[in-house]
Amino acid sequence: MDRVNGRMQSRTNDQGPIAEKMLQRLDPQILDSFSAEQREAITTLLAHITLGSSSQRPKVIDIRFVVDLIVTRFYLVLLVGKDRRHRQRARPLTAITKIGNAIAATLLLLSANLVISAFVLLSLYLTKSALGIDILPGHFDQYIKQL
Repeated sequence: MDRVNGRMQSRTNDQGPIAEKMLQRLDPQILDSFSAEQREAITTLLAHITLGSSSQRPKVIDIRFVVDLIVTRFYLVLLVGKDRRHRQRARPLTAITKIGNAIAATLLLLSANLVISAFVLLSLYLTKSALGIDILPGHFDQYIKQL
């Protein structure tokens, strides 16, 4: 990596912008003391740690999308896969945390079920309408009057 005006300049064969930004945090004297091979090895290692560890693992569900609001944008990511973390949590799980996680998981599953059910019912209704099938001939108020 070349140093121009005290900043790291990117080359075409760099391992990634995240590794470059992490190297920029080093003291310039320490960074200048590294040989080209050492810099390349550190960059490769940082790229493997930051990118290779999570993005290359297959996920059962990997949904990513952006929600545009009038004032701002939000991105939503839903990843479901095997937990391969080796570290313990920074804070122990309390009973309230477990209950909150259970409620959030239940709401997520119910919401997903509602969306899928609505999509299936809408698809069936549109298919029925396209085929010209009329399950209840007449108007709905006639059926109410009969009851």
